Amino acid sequence: MKLRLRSPRQLARQLLAQARSKPAEVEEYLDAHGEEWEALAEAAPGAAAAILEELDEGVLAELISDLAAPEAAEVLAELQAEIAADLLEELPAAEAAALLEEMPPEDAADLLSEVEGEAAASIIDLLTEETAREVRRLLAYAPDSAGGLMTTDVARLPVGMTAGEAIERIRQLREELEDLSYVYVTGDDGALLGVISFRDLVFNRPGIGLGEAMVTDPIVVSTSADREEVNEIISQYHIRAVPVVDSQGILMGVVTTDSVIESVQEEASEDFAAAMGAGLTENVRSPVWSSVRARLPWITFDVFLSGIVVWAVSQFNEVLDSFVVLAALMPLIARIGGDAGAQSLAVVIRGLAADEIPAASGSRVVARETTIGAINGVVISLLSGTLGYVMQTLRNGPSPARIGLSMAIAAMANLVIAGAAGSGIPLGLRRLGFDPALGSNLFLTTVTDLLGFAGFLAVATVLLS
Repeated sequence: MKLRLRSPRQLARQLLAQARSKPAEVEEYLDAHGEEWEALAEAAPGAAAAILEELDEGVLAELISDLAAPEAAEVLAELQAEIAADLLEELPAAEAAALLEEMPPEDAADLLSEVEGEAAASIIDLLTEETAREVRRLLAYAPDSAGGLMTTDVARLPVGMTAGEAIERIRQLREELEDLSYVYVTGDDGALLGVISFRDLVFNRPGIGLGEAMVTDPIVVSTSADREEVNEIISQYHIRAVPVVDSQGILMGVVTTDSVIESVQEEASEDFAAAMGAGLTENVRSPVWSSVRARLPWITFDVFLSGIVVWAVSQFNEVLDSFVVLAALMPLIARIGGDAGAQSLAVVIRGLAADEIPAASGSRVVARETTIGAINGVVISLLSGTLGYVMQTLRNGPSPARIGLSMAIAAMANLVIAGAAGSGIPLGLRRLGFDPALGSNLFLTTVTDLLGFAGFLAVATVLLS
């Protein structure tokens, strides 16, 4: 493979484009051009990680091992969590520990939370005492809590400093801290006393004390606060980070906007998987048997739910024998109901994930989705009824008008109930204390299929008897 040698970042773009179509050639190129790979990883670790994600898993450990520890750690931190965890497990424990030492403790803890228990314990045992203590403390927090989302790399300064002294101290810390948007002022015991933005700090008089320049009584969250609460605070107060304190008010770290956004995105993907009945943590790299264990219970449950629909349809054999066209028309009613219900389900689950639906407004949301279903139902019932009439007429079958009327009534009913079910099922699951997305699609499909098949046949039986 020939590439025009430019800057490392330009080379990264060329390699990424090639990796998506010819990964084997990129693997050979990187193996043969070690210096270019090292320069690329140092200049653009995010791009280097994107290239690795396109390559065969078997070469990742070798390519990471070819880098110096600081560059390798940066690339590792940019990889998808599941890929990075698999890579850590493949590397010798001592080498994996050396890479984690180069990372901020919260990043190391996030990666180790994805590693198998015994492998993670072996790696932690090889960390320095200080890093191991910090990582274990972070791993003790729930992943979706403020403690699990926070970074401990915080610009914290004692209250006795002046603004000029604080600026000089921050100059010394600039390489250790990624985010210097805010400076947190603490007492001798580590308790958070106030906060001042870096901008305000720079524009204050050098001799003014931090205690005078800071904002006292800042907005804080506890280590156990969930991500919805943190997200709400960031949105309401338009701040870039929220300080996290323990029960004694000691500053433990901060949760940044980036961390919250990443966590909300992860929750949204989990909700989608849960709604479809897939595993919450499953991905395309998950072991086959773990995916089978995650999916099989829901598919088995789906067989039971579908059995209810089959039994209900079997009660209408007489009308199906007399009007064969009904068998062809049934799937249409079920499908339009399923599609309409899925639209409502998607809107409500997204609203719940973004914490936009308070418990008190649940009935209003269901009423809104039901109304939308009814309005759409007027148009769809006319189209469905016309289709039923035309099909029976073309077949020269009996009672085409009643067939069309049966279609229209069933379509209207299914769209109205689909809107109510698509919004009501996740809200009902939340009220019962379950994950609102948990299998919602399976329950919704059962409702719309039951109405689309059995409901349609019941209406037809009444009108055609």
